Amino acid sequence: MLKPQKLEKVLIANRGEIALRILRACKEMGIKTVAVYSTADKELMHLGLADETVCIGPAPANLSYLHIPAIIAAAEVTGATAIHPGYGFLAENADFAEQVEKSGFAFIGPKADTIRLMGDKVSAKHAMIAAGVPTVPGSDGPLPEDEETALRIGREVGYPVIIKAAGGGGGRGMRVVHREEDLIEAAKQTREEAGAWFSNPMVYLEKYLTNPRHVEVQVISDGQGNAIHLGDRDCSLQRRHQKVLEEAPAPGIDETARAEVLARCVKACVDINYRGAGTFEFLYENGRFYFIEMNTRVQVEHPVSEMVTGIDILKEMLSIAAGNKLSFTQADVNIHGHSLECRINAEDPATFMPSPGMVKHFHAPGGNGVRVDSHLYSGYKVPSNYDSLIGKLITWGSTRDEAMARMRNALDEIVVDGIKTNIPLHRDLVNDEGFCKGGVNIHYLEHKLANK
Repeated sequence: MLKPQKLEKVLIANRGEIALRILRACKEMGIKTVAVYSTADKELMHLGLADETVCIGPAPANLSYLHIPAIIAAAEVTGATAIHPGYGFLAENADFAEQVEKSGFAFIGPKADTIRLMGDKVSAKHAMIAAGVPTVPGSDGPLPEDEETALRIGREVGYPVIIKAAGGGGGRGMRVVHREEDLIEAAKQTREEAGAWFSNPMVYLEKYLTNPRHVEVQVISDGQGNAIHLGDRDCSLQRRHQKVLEEAPAPGIDETARAEVLARCVKACVDINYRGAGTFEFLYENGRFYFIEMNTRVQVEHPVSEMVTGIDILKEMLSIAAGNKLSFTQADVNIHGHSLECRINAEDPATFMPSPGMVKHFHAPGGNGVRVDSHLYSGYKVPSNYDSLIGKLITWGSTRDEAMARMRNALDEIVVDGIKTNIPLHRDLVNDEGFCKGGVNIHYLEHKLANK
């Protein structure tokens, strides 16, 4: 049996908790690490643990974490052999992936062509239809600018509909239309926004589902014809299209529909020759799944899938990037128990305004089935320049109720003094009657906050 190949030195092109997560996986595998940082991030925890560190620029992300020449130059001067983008920043930038590989480094993620294919929602939808993945009824391509044709499509799909930017994401570039007489103006406005925000004015139309859940499927594929799924996750607790709390597996899903969509996602990975970890995102309503997009990177919420399967997604990404085949088959994957993840943000729990500043004291909770993914420590100063995520609190239990009880205990134990956090919101959520029953829709948290 051939000995698995190993990457020699990985440059971590990110910051915060995900940079620390990648570093830990590399250290377990005996891979040397290079940590890059901006001038605002001199105190990040993983810098003291990496084999080498390189400052890549000033605080603004466009001059550091988004500055491709600086990252590639850092890889060159340190002799790195691969680059891991983490999530956010350049993780789904096809040009970055392309430049990394053209510069002679392994990109720990999909090929640039795959990122482009799945990054455009129109081409992604076509690929999923070809693979048999269920999609939302809609224009099945760009919404024509011809008004008569657009109105006909709207009538055939049925109102309400939603117009989306083909290159959109993060909750931007979307507009719901409830009446036919509003369609043309809404399409015009969305095109203008899409051109300004994403440099791509193309939009498409889909049926607007009124009370769906957000359920996603975690996959890993080696780009050599082998792919597996690690089950699904429910990410329906959202505020302004941003996830707040996730769990695996998704509760209350029709088992026949679940088995079908999991199998289809694995087939789609093989069809598009996907390489690395990825996530298929769906809306789920009335027992049916509807594909909305694929994230071609590791997700913030990947730990809940790791907790219920025992598979280390980051280590598998590193192995695949070295040229190895998947370490597991689908038969090796067993979903056991239940896991929850609370995203801990440095923000006011009432107004959601960012709350950067000095962490005077940090205490991480413990106990059976408790995991904390965070770069926080007492004395760390949270900068104002980046996303407010400062950690993830994850619990596992043999049942959903046990995982929930452990999360309540963990939220009572965790201490972050000196700045405001959304921990009070999470304490409220894990005691919320509707959420505890399971199966809330994507509007649930917004309605709860509005009523509060």
